[in-house]
Amino acid sequence: MDKDAVRKAIVCRQQVTGQGEHLTEKDVGSHSLVAEFPSVVTTNDSSPPTGKDSASPIRNTHTGQVRGSLVHVKDSDVGVHTFLGIPFAKPPVGPLRFAPPEPPEPWRGMRDGTSYPAMCLQTDVTTLEGAKEMNLIMHPISMSEDCLYLNIYTPAHAHEGSNLPVMVWIHGGALVLGMASMTDGSILAATEDIIMVAIQYRLGVLGFFSTGDQHATGNWGYLDQVAALQWVQQNIAYFGGNPGQVTIFGGSAGGTSVSSLVVSPMSKGLFHRAIMQSGVALLPDLISDTHERVYTKVANLSGCKTVDPEAMVLCLRDKSEAEILAINQVFTMMPAVVDGTFLPRHPRELLASVDFRPVPSIIGVDRDEFGWGIPLYMGFDPVIKNITRETLPAILKNTAAHMVRDHGSCPDIECSHIFFSDMLPPECSDLLMEEYMGDVEDAQTLQAQFRNMMADFMFVIPALQVAYFQRSHAPVYFYQFQHQPSFIKHKHIRPPHVRADHGDHGAFVFGSNLWGLKLDLTEEEKLLNRRMMKYWTNFARRGNPNSEGLPYWPELVHDEQYLQLDIQPAVGRALKARKLQFWTKTLPQKIQELKRTQEKRTEL
Repeated sequence: MDKDAVRKAIVCRQQVTGQGEHLTEKDVGSHSLVAEFPSVVTTNDSSPPTGKDSASPIRNTHTGQVRGSLVHVKDSDVGVHTFLGIPFAKPPVGPLRFAPPEPPEPWRGMRDGTSYPAMCLQTDVTTLEGAKEMNLIMHPISMSEDCLYLNIYTPAHAHEGSNLPVMVWIHGGALVLGMASMTDGSILAATEDIIMVAIQYRLGVLGFFSTGDQHATGNWGYLDQVAALQWVQQNIAYFGGNPGQVTIFGGSAGGTSVSSLVVSPMSKGLFHRAIMQSGVALLPDLISDTHERVYTKVANLSGCKTVDPEAMVLCLRDKSEAEILAINQVFTMMPAVVDGTFLPRHPRELLASVDFRPVPSIIGVDRDEFGWGIPLYMGFDPVIKNITRETLPAILKNTAAHMVRDHGSCPDIECSHIFFSDMLPPECSDLLMEEYMGDVEDAQTLQAQFRNMMADFMFVIPALQVAYFQRSHAPVYFYQFQHQPSFIKHKHIRPPHVRADHGDHGAFVFGSNLWGLKLDLTEEEKLLNRRMMKYWTNFARRGNPNSEGLPYWPELVHDEQYLQLDIQPAVGRALKARKLQFWTKTLPQKIQELKRTQEKRTEL
């Protein structure tokens, strides 16, 4: 039976019985979609991704006992205990929709922790623009508003008193997509002798809708993350973890979440180190000073057309899950807001404040952050393919008009070293052209430079800024992931210059792709995988990624050294120094000059 027939048979069985079967790598063949695209999922089961033994480990929690599974890391006899779907909060339904999470209710008897929890309500990624090109297939895990659960992976020998380092993973997905179960922590836990926890949080409208006042302050998803970390503090010792040695890490919007937790006063004491992978709190479109844009759009889409915030919240609480999903579908990203509690001020102000006390951090980016996946997801790909020397000026002007950096209460001059303010005047598109394109005529080169410009704007410059703010208060280790994975089977549709796309680093951190699918790594890649797992877990243990036998990773201090993560790791210096100067000095100064000129004209 070929792989398409296998899939059809399993889908048919699910439709008849409501059950799934696990697709092995052999079943789907070497062109499995997970192996082709690191941000894609393709198994058909809600059970753990590795073979089970009869052993059923039991652990206590503050709210009751849970039974897990003994599983084995693929192609080995190394055992891992998994405890899946443990509640860390009450279901956020009914009156708890658009409300802070509350502690979970105790349960009687033994809770089953052997199957994945439902994912939070979210956009159907397969319907998004670009999904067809990515061959996206969503894992058929159920979806529910009742989704505040976490998964735990421990070495089989771990028990209460083992005192192992804890790593808490926060998934990405633009704050509208994702789930804990898309990441398998088995290999990392077993190989590096750590406890790994993967958490879920409310997404989209249910996770981040705000009325801008007390009726719905917003940032519910971030409050869920805080609640999960509080649960870890109270319970992880039962699983062999050390609550005094917790590292939070996440990728993309998960990195943004980690960075936001670092600056939030609410999370103080809940973790001790942080790793931000291709995402920080300053990422455009994932943080806003104002709730109004999302509020207005949700009001129109929901039919709750009211100017009264309290009535708006009551109306939205009456909406069914299907109606909420229909609203979510419009948002490819959902910004968090300055709510006065989780984020008392904008992250840029919190980062710059004299009383900012960050934890030691690893911060990094992929070489080609805007290479392929992100442009497809955002609908930019047709625009980029249309770039020529003739079309470029108009495209740059249109792009510049959407490069918004809300300033809020931060005065322009004082913040010019952080961000340019408001939106770029059309005249600034000439500066972008000069900085990134120069006199180039070749269309492919222009398209590549446009991708570089967007990568800098969206990911690289924000990451560098956060790193530079934090390094004066606590150690920071910076990296750029540069390796093009050999298992990427869609290289023929990726632009030829793309080596390390957004998210490509992830498989090398966990030792497996999404859903635990075993990777077909070259021998050189296996070494890179081992090194990256060791760097990450060394940092979780000691706050320093280095150890004997690893290429040295210098701290980001005044000589601006960082690690180039590739088959042969190397130390680089002053990553994107000129571009950082351009985005944080040259461009803001030019904007101020244009504003002063416009003000003088207005006075005349």
